[in-house]
Amino acid sequence: MDQRRTTPTPPPDELLRRLGQLTGQVMARIELQQARVALAVELQRHMLPPELPGLPGLRTAARYVPAQTGLDIGGDWYDAFVLPDGSLGFAIGDVQGHDVEAAAFMGMVRTGLRAVAGATTDPGNVLSRANNLLVSMSSDLLTTCTFLRFDPVTGELADSRAGHVPAIWGTAEGAQVLQDAGGLPLGLFPDGEYPVTRRRLSQEGAFVLITDGVVEGPTYPIEKGLARVAALVGAAYDADADELAAEVIAVADLTGHRDDAAVLVLRHDGGPYA
Repeated sequence: MDQRRTTPTPPPDELLRRLGQLTGQVMARIELQQARVALAVELQRHMLPPELPGLPGLRTAARYVPAQTGLDIGGDWYDAFVLPDGSLGFAIGDVQGHDVEAAAFMGMVRTGLRAVAGATTDPGNVLSRANNLLVSMSSDLLTTCTFLRFDPVTGELADSRAGHVPAIWGTAEGAQVLQDAGGLPLGLFPDGEYPVTRRRLSQEGAFVLITDGVVEGPTYPIEKGLARVAALVGAAYDADADELAAEVIAVADLTGHRDDAAVLVLRHDGGPYA
């Protein structure tokens, strides 16, 4: 005789009630996530600069697009502003993590860089001091970053990199992915060192900064994405800055990116800039 116990099946009305409860819980979680994403998007929009500075002979443009999934929002950022000595500062970065926390941390990084750049304009010193500031906050987040200083008097572009994606520089001689020496991401360890590379923008060209969401996807290796952007910049180094930024950000659509993506273009004519 089979004496195995069986769990009695609840009546149909009880099954419907339980299904309704589960459906309500799922919908509540979806609505909460959508609200967090919407908040992150609004934070992003308000923290990115509405306008970018320029000079005679130097035009700038930027683009930002959210992740295709709509969930990974808030990590990528860019900034540009006039430094106390009349030079221009440019920054681009990618905060580890996403959603509201990353967007808020991005705002702290942007504010911290601006504050530090008011005391020193050397890109390596800016990143070093900003790194120590973020470490002192004891946050679980960190950010990659590239900081540039352009001197309109000398035409020198000085840049320093903190674990960030290489820049691409295009001129009539072609485009290259700039594998400059750099340091660790900001907010990881105190007293980090950030080497500075200096170039003179004495001919027509375009200096392009990106985040990894532009050039890397689940099945799209970053080397392939960088090569694609380099080919674009090499062919359109003399194009309008806004048009070039639009072409570069479109590469993100090829990668199937799940991260947000940002592009910052410095289109230079070779001087004079002052």
